[in-house]
Order: sequence, then structure tokens, then C-alpha cells
Amino acid sequence: MPVISRFLGIIIAMFWDDHSPPHFHAKYGEYEITVTIEDGLVQGKFPKRALKHVIEWYEMHKEELRVNWELCEKKEMPKSIKPLE
Repeated sequence: MPVISRFLGIIIAMFWDDHSPPHFHAKYGEYEITVTIEDGLVQGKFPKRALKHVIEWYEMHKEELRVNWELCEKKEMPKSIKPLE
């Protein structure tokens, strides 16, 4: 599970050759969600404030996430994405 970003205690990762639709995983403590790249649909539970940060970061980096999804499909290492500041 390549970690592509870390910020405010949140870990963002993607899996190689993961199932569709294109998405990423976010972990915060014992919480975990998946977020689809095309529409931002969230599955799972996350604290409200941490979820707000993930969605803000996602909105800023959609294109980079698309590129990373394609790299993971090819079993190539995804690129790091700048954390939320």
C-alpha cells in the first residue's frame, strides 16, 4: 500500500491493481475511508474535521490522483502528492 501523502495525522494511500472505480484510501487513527476520484463519494467513517481536511486535499489534487491511479494499475510506484498545509 503506497502512501502518497500524510498531513494532520491522516495517511493517504493507494493499492496496486485495486478494484474500480478509481479511488484512494485515507486513515486517521482507527478510522478508514475510501474516496472515489471522479466524484468524491466517501465510504466509511471518519471524524468530521478530518473528513473536511481530506475532501479539501482531494479537491486540490484530483488530476494527480488520476495519474497515480493509472500508475498503480500498471503496478508502478505512485508519486507523492503535496500534503494539505
